Amino acid sequence: MSQHIGRILFRAAVTLLMVMTLNFILFRVIPGDPARLLLGGARTSVTAEQMEAQRQNWGLDRPLFPDQMIDYLSATLRGDFGYSFKFRGRHVADLILERLPATIALVGLAQFIAILGGVMLGLYAGWRRGGAVDHIATGASLAFYSTPAFWLGMILVVIFSTALGWSPGYGAHSPGAISGSLDWLLDYLRHLALPVTAVALGLIGQYVVVARAAMSDVVTEDYMVTARAKGLTNGQMLMRHAFRNAMLPVVTLIALNLGYVVAGAITVEAVFAWPGIGGLTVDALNARDYPVLQGIFLLLGASIVVANLIADLAYGLLDPRVRQ
Repeated sequence: MSQHIGRILFRAAVTLLMVMTLNFILFRVIPGDPARLLLGGARTSVTAEQMEAQRQNWGLDRPLFPDQMIDYLSATLRGDFGYSFKFRGRHVADLILERLPATIALVGLAQFIAILGGVMLGLYAGWRRGGAVDHIATGASLAFYSTPAFWLGMILVVIFSTALGWSPGYGAHSPGAISGSLDWLLDYLRHLALPVTAVALGLIGQYVVVARAAMSDVVTEDYMVTARAKGLTNGQMLMRHAFRNAMLPVVTLIALNLGYVVAGAITVEAVFAWPGIGGLTVDALNARDYPVLQGIFLLLGASIVVANLIADLAYGLLDPRVRQ
């Protein structure tokens, strides 16, 4: 088991180093000059001296390889993500930490609802294949799974916010809300309801489809036929044999989706003007803000690597054969 864990940790470390390297290269190939954007964009008249001074100020005049790349890797390993171009004087880590709670509240709650409802519904549909629950759950799940999250979000805004007025469809708080009060919390939850629903419906579709397929495969295995011949009840067969084996592909999906909790749902956050990491990503992309983009994507990459690390360890617990 210790060797198994060691191999997993080594792969995770190598993957994270590759993510850091690609993270540096990716945003340097985006068209546009950050120095020009820092000086006001294409419509602003600037001199060559001003452009050169801005590049020197931010270290953009140095060679990409190896100077800027070595500086980036060494600073990142020290936990220094640099300073934002767009939000001048603000440290990248501060900007991310400022937006992270809103994203975790949105995507984390949606993930919890989707995992709890989607996995159980999918496993039951796979266990009772061909029944009414199976047909209804599979059809609805495929519909939600195929629907773009941003479009679903707009439909929810039109119906429940504009037409019915049940829930706000913009931002995280109403104007004048007093921070820390009970009314402030209730107002926050009302603003959270529609974006959470938009994200959760799409995720439930994924979990139902994967869990149903996994359970459908398990119930046809020879050991399930043997268990039934031994006289085990349906409940005993489900808990002793079917559940753990059917959870293997589901654990992979859960791990991948949990890795995206810190990244947020960019399109959904844009529809609802939710003040999370997704909105910060859009702002940074428009401004060619390399340090902020690097910090966000490194956080995303690290979260996915950690989530997969947890999934690999969970595999070893669910199925001892994986350790071999």
